[in-house]
Amino acid sequence: MFKHEKQLLKEVRVERPNPQYAVLMQEQLGGGNGELKAALQYLSQSFRIKDQAIKDLFLDIGAEELSHMEMVAQTINLLNGHDVNYETVGTGEIETHVLSGLAPVLINSSGAPWTADYVTVTGDIVADLLSNIASEQRAKVVYEYLYRQINDKYVRETIDFLLNREEAHNALFREALNKVKDTASNKDFGVTEDSKLYFDLSTPGNFFEAPNPTEPSFSNPRK
Repeated sequence: MFKHEKQLLKEVRVERPNPQYAVLMQEQLGGGNGELKAALQYLSQSFRIKDQAIKDLFLDIGAEELSHMEMVAQTINLLNGHDVNYETVGTGEIETHVLSGLAPVLINSSGAPWTADYVTVTGDIVADLLSNIASEQRAKVVYEYLYRQINDKYVRETIDFLLNREEAHNALFREALNKVKDTASNKDFGVTEDSKLYFDLSTPGNFFEAPNPTEPSFSNPRK
């Protein structure tokens, strides 16, 4: 069961409308590294997790990502302003000006629709956690790019908050990986000589030695 609280996770404001920048923010609403992707990925992965603590973590973070999606949508609303006018969008998607009356829709900054192909669910807790860590890292990169391209102090405050929340999720997923690092697809990780070979097939130069693989592990982010 989910419960919607009317207040946003954090207040969203803008200094002034900026329809072109609203186009960029669409990437975090309906893009491949956006908030909807993250929310549905973590919620979908949770359905088969037997460890109650990790299942709860996935549900908690997935639910929070939906609140991030709400913040991004409200930011887009404020940036679009009130006037339907495709000429305010110099490049990128103009669909919201001709199809949805400026309502934020599930498309990326180029107008491509959101797809479930963005979501990774393997049924293997280690593989899913590694995928989630990578997802959070990519989301941080997108927010960093967005931050660089706007001077609106309130939009920057929103992006800074969201970026730091992604970092929190990243740390939590890394901690969860530490708890299960000897299970699932890691149980037989690197047990043959084939796993210890390095083929130097690019020339010139040999910059890496043959690997000596161990289970993927991350230091405890709380220490």
